[in-house]
Amino acid sequence: MSHACRRLIYATSAPQFIRECSKGAGLSVHPKKVSLYPEKSKVTIYDIAREAGVSASTVSRALSSPDRVSSRTRRLIEVTAAELDFRINHLAQVLKTGSTKTLGLVIADVNNPAFFGLLRGAGKFAAQRDYSVVLAQAADSAAQELASAGRLLSAVDGLILASPRMADADIRDLAESTPLVVLNREMENVNTVVPDPEKGASEAIRYLAEHGHKKVLFVAGPEQSWMSARRWETISDACQWCQLKAERIESPSPTLDGGRQVAHHVRAAGATAVITYNDLMAIGLMRQLQSSGVSIPKALSIIGFDDIFGADLTTPSLTSIRSPQNECGSLAAGVLLDALAGPAPIPAALRVGTELIIRGSAGRCDSA
Repeated sequence: MSHACRRLIYATSAPQFIRECSKGAGLSVHPKKVSLYPEKSKVTIYDIAREAGVSASTVSRALSSPDRVSSRTRRLIEVTAAELDFRINHLAQVLKTGSTKTLGLVIADVNNPAFFGLLRGAGKFAAQRDYSVVLAQAADSAAQELASAGRLLSAVDGLILASPRMADADIRDLAESTPLVVLNREMENVNTVVPDPEKGASEAIRYLAEHGHKKVLFVAGPEQSWMSARRWETISDACQWCQLKAERIESPSPTLDGGRQVAHHVRAAGATAVITYNDLMAIGLMRQLQSSGVSIPKALSIIGFDDIFGADLTTPSLTSIRSPQNECGSLAAGVLLDALAGPAPIPAALRVGTELIIRGSAGRCDSA
């Protein structure tokens, strides 16, 4: 047998035949599995155009700039693309257009439910413009926040900074590198969206004054938080107007545990009402005080900030100053996308009102 016959290459998936051939003396069998069906060729816009009965340029517009074609044509092309299992090459799209169609959202603390509304609002509005939102968290650290924003720069078209802790100079440097919107903090010459605490805080202080309270304690948030300082300023001014005494104490962290840790200081302060920087602290404080026999609101009224999901599920339900985070997230995404379309001559400075939501944790002062 020739040397060529001694090397048999069988290009099928018939295992029995291969095993039989292996028994032949001096034969070396090298099976090679070959699909009986040709590989599915990659679907292109030309395939979609042919199936949908439109031009390739119309398909391209529908997929890259949906607002440039009619809703009927867009729907036809989307359905046809889905039926053909078409997948957009996002890398090629980025190289062609220079846009990632993605916004970055950097938040101070991913565990704080107050930010859930921001993400929902921004994500919903961005989706209406065919954009996605990616999330990065900063763990209430200015250094980590800056690092997270820096890592996102090459992957997104613009940034939303929610409750940033970093210095003004760092934010301005970022704003020179990419379109940017700051949430929960006011700055000059930078796009900002702020839930202004003045209305809600004023309503809370008037409510406490009407219910016989004489001294209000504010449990502050992080030292670097612009919003914490702003909330204290509005509470202090409202107390002065209503002739109530206002006092501020610091907290170790804006969390449930941070609220628990200040319970001893709250009791020692002699106030009849407490307003905390956020709802998480209010809930932690309330639980700790209740565990030591303090009756809420009979002995002490407690009011939080933000009106997070679950604030009405505590016992008693938490009175809170509602910040419309969903609306703020939507506005921030809108401002950012408008900036991507073309920078405005004057940066946006939007304020959104807050309101007092009265529930069971605040009421009449027992000593009134």
